Amino acid sequence: MDDNPTVTALSELEAEAVALFVRLVQVLGLPKSIGQIYGLIYISPKPVSMEDITLRLGISLGSASQGLRQLRSLKAIRVTFIPGQRKDHYLPETEFRKLISNFIEDQVRPHIEVGQAAIDHMEKLTIEAPEPEAAHYRARIDKLRRLHTIAGSATPALAKFINF
Repeated sequence: MDDNPTVTALSELEAEAVALFVRLVQVLGLPKSIGQIYGLIYISPKPVSMEDITLRLGISLGSASQGLRQLRSLKAIRVTFIPGQRKDHYLPETEFRKLISNFIEDQVRPHIEVGQAAIDHMEKLTIEAPEPEAAHYRARIDKLRRLHTIAGSATPALAKFINF
């Protein structure tokens, strides 16, 4: 989309902020567009509209819409209204402690809860396995259960520590 004359180039500072957040979200396994959008909103001195996002980043309307929806669900951005304008504008959550805590509570904790059910189900399946495989499976499942227990107790402690 770089050859589209309506795309407004990012300043060097904006490009660095966008690149920083792209690297961060990719470590977390999130799409690149999430980092691009958050980086632009984060560094912007004023609220950013979806149109601004598509024009500044050169991304599609669909990608911008989906990215904004994900960022809102992560509580990384919030909507603000500008008098006289009908479109939504977005502001970043800049308290990283709150962002990390929300991420742990909303994204990590549900995976831990689902993991418990999966481990329980795997354990039931070992009953049907012949020996010596059953002993091998039980030993591996035991290790999973210990890891799961540690993760389950460490996650709330980590969220609490971040919010001290």
